[in-house]
Amino acid sequence: MGRIRCAFALAVALAVVAATARAQQAAHHWAIVLHGGAGVIERANMDPKTEAVYRAALTEAIEAGAKVLDKGGSSLDAVEAAIRILEDDPHFNAGRGAVFTAEGRNELDSAIMDGATLKAGAVAGVTRTRHPISLARAVMDKSPHVMLIGAGADSFAAEVGLEQVDPSFFFTERQWQALVRQLKKEGRPIPPRPAGAPPEPVVPVAAMEPPDTHKWGTVGVVALDKQGNIAAGTSTGGVGGKRWGRVGDSPIIGAGTYASNQSCAVSATGTGEYFIRLGVAREVCNLVLFKGMPLQQAADEVIHKELEALHGDGGIIAITPDGQMAWSYNTPGMFRARQVEGGKIEVGIYRDEP
Repeated sequence: MGRIRCAFALAVALAVVAATARAQQAAHHWAIVLHGGAGVIERANMDPKTEAVYRAALTEAIEAGAKVLDKGGSSLDAVEAAIRILEDDPHFNAGRGAVFTAEGRNELDSAIMDGATLKAGAVAGVTRTRHPISLARAVMDKSPHVMLIGAGADSFAAEVGLEQVDPSFFFTERQWQALVRQLKKEGRPIPPRPAGAPPEPVVPVAAMEPPDTHKWGTVGVVALDKQGNIAAGTSTGGVGGKRWGRVGDSPIIGAGTYASNQSCAVSATGTGEYFIRLGVAREVCNLVLFKGMPLQQAADEVIHKELEALHGDGGIIAITPDGQMAWSYNTPGMFRARQVEGGKIEVGIYRDEP
C-alpha cells in the first residue's frame, strides 16, 4: 500500500510540474526588436519629411513581425517577415536600396538563426534573389549547410523556388550617386551605369545628395514568440565601394547574428571587420550565459567597452527568452523599434530618445 501511495504522490507531483510548465509557456508574452542601421544620425542633418519616412518604414516592418507573433507564429517567421519588408524598402542598405561595390554591383549578405535548435543559415554575395533573408532561411531549412555564397547561393534559391530578379531590381539612384561621389573622392574609376537601370536623371548630382543619415544601413530583427523561443536575423548590402568580394559580419554566425535559448538573440550593425574580430553577437550572449549579466549590461559592455577599445563603431539589438530587450550603439544614432505583446510600438532614431 505504501508503494501505491508513493507512486500516486509521484504521479501527482509530475502532473503539477507539467501543468505549471504548460501554464508558464502559455503565459509567455511575445516581443520583437529591430534596427535599420547605426551611424551619423543627428536631428540637424535630418529634415522632417525624411525622418517621417524612416519612422513609417520601421513601424511597418515591426508591425509585420508583430502580426506573426500575435497569431502564435514562430520567432523565426516573425524575423523573416519583418526583414523582408526592410529589404524591399529603398531607404535601407539591404535588398532594394543596397550600396554598390566598386564594380557597380549590389552584393547582398544575410543570416538567420533559431535559438531553440541552434540551426542557422547564411548567404553572401547574392545578386539575383529578391529576399536574401528568405534565402538564408532556406539554407537553414532545406540544405545540409550553414552558408552559401555568390552564384551558387542564387542557384540554390532558384532551385527551392525563391523569387529571382534581374540585378537592376536592386538599383537605386541614391546609392548609385553615393558610389560615384565616393569613387571620385578616392580617385578610382567609375564603372558603367548598370544594365537595366533607369536613364540617368537630369537633376545635378549635388542636388540629389541625401543627408548623411547613416553610414551603415544594415537591417536586423530579434524576436521572442509565445512558445518562449527566440531568433535573430540580419540583412545587408555591406559597405559602399567594397572590393574583392568583401564580406562583413552580418552573415557570419556569432559575429553579426546569433541566437540561443540558453542566452539571447542578437543582430548587429556597424563596421563589420571589428564585429568579426570580437565575435560581437556571441560575446553578448556569453556575458549573459556565463556571467549572468542582465541583457542591457552585457550589450553595453561589448559595445561601449570592448568594441570601442578596438575603435570599432556600430550597435546591436538583443532579446532573451525571459523577455529582456536591449539596444546599444556607440554612434550618434541608430534606426530602431520594439514592441511587446499588449504594448505600443516604440520607434527611435536619435540618441536622446528612449
